[in-house]
Parts: sequence; structure tokens; C-alpha cells
Amino acid sequence: MAEIPARMKALILKKDGFSGTSDGPTIESLADWCELAEIDVPRPSGTEVLVRVGLGNVNPSDLHYIKGEYGQPRRKGVPAGFEGMGEVIAAGDDEGAQKLIGQRVAVSTSRGGSGVWAEYALTDAKAVVPLHPKLADEDAAALIVNPMTAYAMLHLVKEAGGKAFVMTAGASQLGKLMATLAREMGLACIATVRREEHRSPLEGLGVGTVLNTEREDFNEMLVMAMRQVQPTVMLDAVADGHSADIFAAMPAGARWVIYGKLSTKSPTLPNLGQMVFMKKKIEGFWLTEWMAKASPEARKEAFTTVQERFVSGAWKTDIADILPLGEAEEKLADALSGLNKGKVLIRP
Repeated sequence: MAEIPARMKALILKKDGFSGTSDGPTIESLADWCELAEIDVPRPSGTEVLVRVGLGNVNPSDLHYIKGEYGQPRRKGVPAGFEGMGEVIAAGDDEGAQKLIGQRVAVSTSRGGSGVWAEYALTDAKAVVPLHPKLADEDAAALIVNPMTAYAMLHLVKEAGGKAFVMTAGASQLGKLMATLAREMGLACIATVRREEHRSPLEGLGVGTVLNTEREDFNEMLVMAMRQVQPTVMLDAVADGHSADIFAAMPAGARWVIYGKLSTKSPTLPNLGQMVFMKKKIEGFWLTEWMAKASPEARKEAFTTVQERFVSGAWKTDIADILPLGEAEEKLADALSGLNKGKVLIRP
């Protein structure tokens, strides 16, 4: 077992609980929400493992969380960061956890654990994934939240008997992953973007219909697309008025699956009768819940498939910047500015 130091550096949360605000996944300064501190290295027990962090990822959900706008309350003084990669260096007395010691793993934080914007992270053994030896660290750090969500939601569409779907925020990292996987799964896709320059990259990935929600002819183009493609599921990361318009234009039996809230504006449903007479449904998707309910066989198949896609080059992680842990407090907001440049990672 590797020697475990008593203390570590980490970006810890400044506040507890929920904020009651809904400002969206943007920050002007990380220092408003987190501070670099030296704290005790956590010790694993039971089914927990301790991971020496190699890279931590920054997702929109992280920003919602540190601002008190996520579905789980903040814990003051605990390191932030939901996802990353590293090496398991210690474990509790659980046999399964013990077997992970020495392995390079992708990390997802668990309830009661601690985040990956730190030198060491504590999580449950079920929340780490042993990595393919050829998988790059950068891909490993972003292996769970986006790739697994893409895999799980497209299989949701397929298992529901759908042949076509809508995805919002199509130019995002997750949108690009879904675009290529959907093509291979034989699923037709309508993607929405907010900038005209984001259309052609998605079309190059095989998305047949890309709609710009900011164009004056969006509603007209939406109606035409619905008639041609007939999507039965909307996978929505934005959840705004445009999402409601898309849902209203979808055929009977359509499902609106919300997995993110990039917009600060709440949608208004134009016609509640569609829920009754057209049997439409609105639901949420949370990857943590999907992983908890999936069988061990399904989880193994999913993670094997996802890693193989990165190793083969079918998928790639676009990297905008890698910040040293000690500089993230000052530089993270600038690194995240602009849209869809790629992932920002933090290196302890």
C-alpha cells in the first residue's frame, strides 16, 4: 500500500446547502464559491476507496453544485469536483474495495465521499471504473458524466422503440458524443444549437438536421423537421422555452427527458392538453440513479463499450485547458469563458 500523507491541498466549498438561486452553470470567479486550502486526507472504511487524483474534470453540474443550485446540498469545507481519474491507493476492509488498490480508475464521487478538485478523493468502490491500459488520462478524467450519459440515454431511446430523437445543446461535448453513437445505432437525430457556426461540425458528425434556435425561421424549420423525422424522445440539457416549443411540436406519445438545466429561464408549457390527449410525458434523467439501478452486467458492458470507443478513436475528448490545482481558483472562470471549446481539467 502506498504511503498516505496526513494533509492535502484541495479546493473546498465555502458554503453549505442550497442557495435558492437559479443563475445557471457560469461563474465570474471560482473564489466566490471555493477556496484552496490544506485539509486532512480522508481515510477509507468499509466499501470506500481513496484515490490519488491525476486529473479532475469540470462539468456544468459542478458549477451548479458549488453555487448551491444542484439537486444535492453543498457541504462546507469538503472538496468539490464530481468526476476525474487517478490511482486507488487505499481501501476499506471490503474485499471488493481491496481488490482495486493499485489500479488506475475513472472516479465519480459518492454520497459521503469527497470531490476530485483535490490531491486525494474518497468515494465508494462502486463509483470507480478500472481503466483500459491504452485509455488516455484526459479521456479517463471525462469518462463517466458525458460518455455514460450519452450511452445510457441513447439506449433509452432504442429500448423505447424510438427511431429518431431530438437533442438540445448539440454543440456540447456530450452532444458530439451522442451524434456519432446515434449514427452507428441507426437513430435519426435533430440537434439544436444557438450559433450558426455550430451547424456544420454537427452535420459532419452525421446529424441530419441541425436547427439554430436563434434564427427567425426556427419555428418554421422546426415544424418541417418534425414532419420529416418524427422524433419520439427529446434529450434536453437546456430546459427553456425553446424546449417547450419543440415538445409541443413533437408527435403523440413523445417523451421529454430533462438531464440538465443550462438555461436560467424556466419553460412554460403552451398546451397542457398534450399531456392528456396526446399521452406525452416529461421525465428526468440522473446518471447516478441509472448506474445504481443497472445490473452489474449492464454496467460492465456500458463501461467497456465507452472505453473502447475512446481507445479506437470513435470518440475523443476535446480539451480547452488543463489548470494546476493551485491556479484554478484564479484562472478557472476565464478558462470556462466562451462556448464549447472543450473540457477544462484540473491537475493536482
